[in-house]
Amino acid sequence: MFRRTNALLGTDWSMHDLRHTAALRMSRDKRLTLRDVQTILGHAHLGTTADVYLVEEEEQVIARVQEYLADREERAKRPAPSAAAAGYEASDLAVLFGGGQP
Repeated sequence: MFRRTNALLGTDWSMHDLRHTAALRMSRDKRLTLRDVQTILGHAHLGTTADVYLVEEEEQVIARVQEYLADREERAKRPAPSAAAAGYEASDLAVLFGGGQP
């Protein structure tokens, strides 16, 4: 089937190409960890899964970083807790939650 399809489309895809595509799609699913993908692919080392199969497109990395930074800015705008929980100093909590300096 692959030979006929490749001949028709003028491509040279292989079953291994589909494996890479599956690995990329699984790695981008928030329900699966990289360890899950490693297990599914049968790799002995996590580095094989990460370094060989999970090459990221620069645009996607930039988009995720921008999303992270926007979320971080939004969290920084939220007010710090007003009352200290039992056993904690209010000043420590202010520093922890971004509401003040030590």
